[in-house]
Amino acid sequence: MELRHLQALVAVAEHRSFSAAADALGTVQSNVSAHVARLERELGATLIERPGGRLTTEGDIVVSRAYRVLGEVDALTADIGALRQELAGTVRCGMIGTIARWVVPALLSDLSERHPKLRLVVSEGSTAVLEPALSSGRLDLALLSAPVPTRELSFEPLLQEDVVLVVPVDNDPFPGCDTVNLQQLGDLDLLLPANGTPFRSEIDATFKRVNIALRPLAELDGVRLIASLVFEGYGPAILPATAVPDHLRSRFRSLRIDGMPPRTVGLAERSRGLPAAPSRAVIDAIRRLARIADPLPLGLRPIEPEAVTKAEGSLRILGVPNG
Repeated sequence: MELRHLQALVAVAEHRSFSAAADALGTVQSNVSAHVARLERELGATLIERPGGRLTTEGDIVVSRAYRVLGEVDALTADIGALRQELAGTVRCGMIGTIARWVVPALLSDLSERHPKLRLVVSEGSTAVLEPALSSGRLDLALLSAPVPTRELSFEPLLQEDVVLVVPVDNDPFPGCDTVNLQQLGDLDLLLPANGTPFRSEIDATFKRVNIALRPLAELDGVRLIASLVFEGYGPAILPATAVPDHLRSRFRSLRIDGMPPRTVGLAERSRGLPAAPSRAVIDAIRRLARIADPLPLGLRPIEPEAVTKAEGSLRILGVPNG
């Protein structure tokens, strides 16, 4: 088994065809086909359906492992290169959407000064989408909201974010109030996250403790989508504080919800394996940004290092709800 065989399989999986994979690898289709066929013979299994280019069940398993193998090879090369010259390489970072809005510009500014040859590739998505991508090796690290259920990932809490009610100023159901309680929200039609999503589960758990049933105006998968509909006038919503950008704060108010715990945002990595030098540089930059309170958006607070301890192989908060 050779690395080029794994690279060919991953390329077909990512680009959905042998010809597109060949273009991405800078070779010809016959080479890609030969590499995949050699891998299939060695493993004694069909990895890609022909025609169609879809992975078989065995192919999914091999690709998942291949990402990790190729990632370790890239990390090895980057680590050695970092000893000899200026740090360079590509870091694939996942981020939940509301956090990405302010982290990415600050991160790019920091890295451009400290490591100008480092390239950052950011994938935006929900925690539920980013977790498997990180576990499989398609991402090097991720900024996610807690909890992170799998033991394949470690989680370092960095920030606490308020969960607020966002309402339009010109159609405010609670004029003059800066805070609302859970009972008041039970009487309101709300744009809510879809059932089964982590954020919806956190919201439901809070209201279930006080026996209040929420009234969904609509249920949607994606915090950014919910926020967009709020801003277009479709209704109020319970959202993370960073969902409201600064330029809209004159038109939309964020009301504190009495009894709603903040959510925890942190850095997730694979539990096994050492991050490459470029990844370690990005991790250090994210930690720096999280510790500096002044530029943080409204509703975000850094978690002090002394408030965090190691427990069961992961980093967790002491005495702070992880909603």
